[in-house]
Amino acid sequence: MVTAQQAASSVHWHVIDAEGQVLGRIATRAARLLQGKHKPIYTPFIDTGDHVVIVNAAKVKLTGRKEDQKIYRQHSGYEGGLREERARLVRARKPEKLVEDAVHGMLPKTTLGAAMYRKLKVYAGPDHPHAAQKPSKLEVA
Repeated sequence: MVTAQQAASSVHWHVIDAEGQVLGRIATRAARLLQGKHKPIYTPFIDTGDHVVIVNAAKVKLTGRKEDQKIYRQHSGYEGGLREERARLVRARKPEKLVEDAVHGMLPKTTLGAAMYRKLKVYAGPDHPHAAQKPSKLEVA
C-alpha cells in the first residue's frame, strides 16, 4: 500500500517543449505524467503524479485541417449562451488553451482529476518561472 508520504516524496517536475510537436502526443504524455502512470507506485485512487510544465504552447502543431475545423464550445448557462470558436482563433487569442483543454480531457472527471490538472503549467513562450524546482527536460517522440 502506498502512503501519502511516499507519494509526496517522489514528486518530480518535468518540462515538455511543444514546439513543432503534435498536440495529441504532447497531451497524452502530459496526462500520463500527471496521473503518475509512469511510476511503479501508481494507484488509481491516489494522486501519485508529477508536475508538468509545457512551454512553447503557441507553436504546437495540429494535423490535418483541425486548425479550421476543430471547434471549442463554451456555454454560459443562459438561453442562447453557446459560444463557439475555431482552433485558429483560440490559438491567436489564448494559445495555452489548446494544450490545457487537450490534457484536461484526458484526465479523470473527479476531484482527483482536478487535483492532477492543477499540477499542469502551460506557457505560450519558451520561458517559465519554475527553474527553482529543477525540472527535467522530456523529449516527446
